[in-house]
Amino acid sequence: MVSWPQVTIGELGQVFDGPHATPKTIDEGPIFLGIGALQDGRINLGETRHVTPEDFVKWTRRVRPQAGDIVFSYETRLGQVAIIPEGMKCCLGRRMGLVRADKNKILPRFFLYYFLSPFFQEFIRAHTVQGATVDRILLTDFPSFPFLCPPLSEQEGIASLLGALDDKIELNRQTNATLEAMARALFKDWFVDFGPTRAKAEGRAPYLAPHLWELFPDALDDEDKPVGWEYKQVEDILELAYGKALKSTDRVDGCIPVYGSGGITGYHNKSLVDGPSIIVGRKGTVGSLYWEDGPFFPIDTVFHVKPKAPLTFCFYLLQTLGLEGMNTDAAVPGLNRGNVYRLPVSWSQESIRFAFNAIIEPLRQKIRCNADESRTLAQTRDLLLPKLMSGEIRLHEAERIAEAVL
Repeated sequence: MVSWPQVTIGELGQVFDGPHATPKTIDEGPIFLGIGALQDGRINLGETRHVTPEDFVKWTRRVRPQAGDIVFSYETRLGQVAIIPEGMKCCLGRRMGLVRADKNKILPRFFLYYFLSPFFQEFIRAHTVQGATVDRILLTDFPSFPFLCPPLSEQEGIASLLGALDDKIELNRQTNATLEAMARALFKDWFVDFGPTRAKAEGRAPYLAPHLWELFPDALDDEDKPVGWEYKQVEDILELAYGKALKSTDRVDGCIPVYGSGGITGYHNKSLVDGPSIIVGRKGTVGSLYWEDGPFFPIDTVFHVKPKAPLTFCFYLLQTLGLEGMNTDAAVPGLNRGNVYRLPVSWSQESIRFAFNAIIEPLRQKIRCNADESRTLAQTRDLLLPKLMSGEIRLHEAERIAEAVL
C-alpha cells in the first residue's frame, strides 16, 4: 500500500448540502442538476432540467456551484460523482452534496478518481445506512471519511493520465453522436421529408452527388410521396420479437449483455439473440432503441428486431416513428406491437435503399470502431485506477501501459 498521508475529506475542502426540495422546472434557464445527471464521473446534460432566474437565486442560497466543485449523491444513486465544468450555471438538486476543494491540498480531478476508486466505493457501501425508502450515507459523517492524499505533483500525474483516457472516451462518444445525427438526418431527408424529390419538383439546385441525385423521382404523386414509391406497413419491414424473462438471481456471471428497456441491466453467460440486432423498449422506457453488434439477452421488457429489410434501414426507420409516445397503458407504460405494425412506411425503389446503406455502412463501421476503442480505454482506466490509488504500480509504469492504447 502506498505511503501517502491519510487525512479526512473535511481537511481537503468545504462540504455543502444541496436543497431539500425540488423547484418547478422549465425548458430553458439555469441548470437544475439532479442526481440522474451524474453518470460515470461526468455530467450528462441530457438528464438535466432548468429553473427560472428567481428560483436559481433561491436554490443557491446554501451554495452556488462553481467550476471545479465536486458534486456527489448521498442518497439512492450512491457512489456517483462529477466535477462542475467551466461556464455551467447550475443549482443542486435534492440528495446531492458538494465539495469545494482547497486546491493547495487537493486537485478536483484527483479527488474525482479517488472517489471512483474501488476501495473508496467499497468504503461508501460499508457506511451506507439502509433506509425504509432509500439508502444513504450521512452527510454529517462525510467530512470525516478518510482520504489518502499524495503530493500535488503526484496528484497531477495520476489525474492527467486517467483524464487522458477519459477524454479520449468522451471524444469518441461525441464523434459517435455526430455520426448518428448525420445518419438520422439523411434517413429523414430521403425517406420521410422526401427532400431530393421536393427539391427537384421545385427546381432547386442539386445537393447530392450526381449519381445519387438521378436516383430520385422528379415529382410527388397525389399521396404527396415520390412518384413510383409505395406505402407499406412496419410489419412488412421488420418483426418485433419478444424478449424472455431472466431474473437477476438466475443470471450467471458472463460477458453477454442483458438488455432491458433502460439499456444494459447486467451480464449473463448465455445469449438469446446473436447480433447484430436492435432492441426496442416495450415496458418501462417505451420506445427506447439500442443497437447491439454482438450476442445479447433481451429480457421481457423489450422487443428485439428480426429484419425483413437491411438492419440499418430498420434502425433509422424506428427512430422516425415516435415510438416513445405510443404508451398504451396508463398504469405500466407499454408499447403495443400491433399498433407499431400498422404504422405506414414510405418504400422507395431498391436502388435508393441500396444507396442509403452504402453511405451509412461506413458511418456504422466508424461508430463500431470508436465504441470498441472506448471499451479498451475504459478497461485500461479501470485496471490502472485501483492500482495507482493503492500504490501497486507507480505512475511511470502506468504511463507505459496507457501509451499502448492512447
